[in-house]
Amino acid sequence: MKQHLVVLFSLIHISLGLYAQDCNNIFLGEVVDFHEGTPLFGAIITLDGTDEKATTDFNGKFAIKGLCNGSYLVRVTHPECDDTTLEVSIEGDTYKKIRLEHHLEELGEVVVTESRIARKTQTGQEQLLGKQTIEQYSGQSLGDALKEISGVSSLNTGSAIVKPVIQGLHSSRVLIMNNGVRLQDQEWGSEHAPNLDLNSTSSLSVIKGASALKYGGDAIGGVIVASPERIFPRDTLYGSTILTGATNGRGGTLASSLFKGYDTGWNWKLQGSIKRLGDFEAPDYILSNTGVFEKGFSGGFGYNSLEFGFDAFYSYYNNEIGILRASHIGNVEDLERALRSDEPLIIRDHTYDILAPKQKVDHHLAKINMYKRLEGLGRWNLQYDYQSNNRLEFDIRRGEDNDNRPSLDLTLNTHTLTTDFEFDAQSSFKLQTGLRAMYQNNFPDPATGVRRLIPDYDRYDLGGFLSGNYHIDDQWLMEAGIRYDFSRMDAQKYYDLDTWTERGYDAQFPEFEEAVFGNQILVNPVLNFHNFSGTLGGRYTRDSFDWLINYALASRAPNPSELFSDGLHHSAAAIETGALDLDSEVAHKFSFSAEKTEGALQFSIAPYFSYINGFIVLEPSGLEETIRGAFPVWEYRQTNANMLGADLDASYQYNRNWSSFHKFSYVYGKDLDRDAPLIDIPAANMSNKVSYNYPEFHNLSISIRSDYVFRQNNFPDNNFEIEIIENGIPVTRTVDLSTPPPAYHLLGMNTSMVFGLGKGNELQVALLANNILNTSYRDYLNRQRFYADDLGRNLQLQIKINY
Repeated sequence: MKQHLVVLFSLIHISLGLYAQDCNNIFLGEVVDFHEGTPLFGAIITLDGTDEKATTDFNGKFAIKGLCNGSYLVRVTHPECDDTTLEVSIEGDTYKKIRLEHHLEELGEVVVTESRIARKTQTGQEQLLGKQTIEQYSGQSLGDALKEISGVSSLNTGSAIVKPVIQGLHSSRVLIMNNGVRLQDQEWGSEHAPNLDLNSTSSLSVIKGASALKYGGDAIGGVIVASPERIFPRDTLYGSTILTGATNGRGGTLASSLFKGYDTGWNWKLQGSIKRLGDFEAPDYILSNTGVFEKGFSGGFGYNSLEFGFDAFYSYYNNEIGILRASHIGNVEDLERALRSDEPLIIRDHTYDILAPKQKVDHHLAKINMYKRLEGLGRWNLQYDYQSNNRLEFDIRRGEDNDNRPSLDLTLNTHTLTTDFEFDAQSSFKLQTGLRAMYQNNFPDPATGVRRLIPDYDRYDLGGFLSGNYHIDDQWLMEAGIRYDFSRMDAQKYYDLDTWTERGYDAQFPEFEEAVFGNQILVNPVLNFHNFSGTLGGRYTRDSFDWLINYALASRAPNPSELFSDGLHHSAAAIETGALDLDSEVAHKFSFSAEKTEGALQFSIAPYFSYINGFIVLEPSGLEETIRGAFPVWEYRQTNANMLGADLDASYQYNRNWSSFHKFSYVYGKDLDRDAPLIDIPAANMSNKVSYNYPEFHNLSISIRSDYVFRQNNFPDNNFEIEIIENGIPVTRTVDLSTPPPAYHLLGMNTSMVFGLGKGNELQVALLANNILNTSYRDYLNRQRFYADDLGRNLQLQIKINY
């Protein structure tokens, strides 16, 4: 009994001792930015398992009183930071400094709203497209979506091959970044659309001109940055499925994505899409053999924490695209007749079959990158990426198997290693430096039995840059940078011996000659290019206005097509001839912008002027009849050029329901050596849209759009005469490959509603209509305009499920 009493009194003594424990400790601390050490106001600190919480003051400091000794799980949240959880041991009054990642918007990682005004950390012209706009184009292409931005048009080969043009420049002059990887997909051809699945993209940024030196110094036209969905380090699972059906083409697109994040920092993502469309239709006839079959898949996983992270990513993109059958002509007489005809010479019933002429492309992209943050200094990035691009072009080969034997088979393999360091520890000054090394191999399979359009080559690139910006005060930002790139092209190519001597290459490049085989000569061109680029600019901000001025120097080595093309380019339905003696293009661009970014009225006025030394032009020079048929001949040459223009954007919010959006673009290009306009410069165009939104009724949105494209009155004279046989008599005809088509006006509509499905899921239904009035028109920048009208009316029904 005494023992039981002793135990009882001991337990009571211990309990009283615990009850009497000192719980008057104070947890003191401050919350600062990881990079700069600046205090963060408004951070909320909570202790799990208790009701205690505090908010940081303007100095980033906080205090929580009345705590007992022990270990606590502390959670820190801030509106502009990732949530952070850490364990803190309290023994007496305790002090702790907490560092948060406050840089959610970094170079190359764009946090986008639907505003089209660029972020205020650069001095070049930049505009953005958000996820909502991109999803409207789920059933179309990257080039179609980018035309939402002023100054961006498209170079088309028919309806499905759409190539972005930025302020009059395209192809190798426009650099495309896909999830941090510079796209390498033989972009030199006018009919080589970017091998990028638009449905894998969450935001698009267009940087007009070469002011973003991190991506490359050869982006004379600009840079397109396609960024994927960003997964934050919190426990979440979400995704969406979009089904789009289209009347024009009588098919549709299915795209689905799924994202998973963990509060530990791990994440993964999956995305896939498939598009199937048959022959497209002009207002008055079928565009025979223009179907599309496209597939895309991407997936990745990674880990992100405050100080370290990595990301592994893979994507596969495959497309098969028919080329308008009427663009491949049997002889010169038929070609001349086709160019004069108001409708295609070949019109067949609608079908989903894709026959020759056609193109098939497989593109694989794999990358792994990692970063390491150094407190008080900045962030180091390292990335390796690999791309494999196989391009097949099928000609009409009589008596042979059209489906299995291509006329062009190019495999391009690219290995790239990049590293950069961003010094961002100072709030007013940022500095970034980096290196890029690339090895590329092109292999044209000789099994095609056709003369190689592009030869075997190895390419070696090495480049480095240094750029920075300095906030003089709250109003002034200065930006400057410099870049150097070295490029070596090592090719193996056969020339006709007569062609080699006629062009004077035997005297100009005797060191390239290796062997002569009959009327063929094998040469080994080894070409080195040294390119310097730079930028200097300023931004002044006051109230809701921004003024920007920028000078950009860009240098671009000629691409393999410009140097080596020698034969029939089947997808373009043209014979192309390169020039081995081309030098680098060197562009000087001056741009200015005045922007108003707040209030009911917002606008941007952005004029620019460029002088390009050694501008490489591809232009028609005649017609040629081959065993494959009759085709226009296009030749590359070099000249000096001026380009000037302006992009205008404006929007007005009349009230909470009504708003309007307006844009206008104009560019003029001049060949200074010939004192004539440049070829393939977009015509002036404007777009106006009126929108009505009623959020209270299923988030109803209705918009009507008007697009007007002026006639291009500035164009070079590329007409020439040919002699044909007509009714057994030789006749001289003038072939016109110059005169642009008339101006045209298109109307479109977009309406959508959202319906809740419970538990955070929702259904969005949208109806989109293009060319409502079924207007017949031809666009100056569509290579198929010589043979057929552009697309007629297209109604699209889009169903999206968010989950």
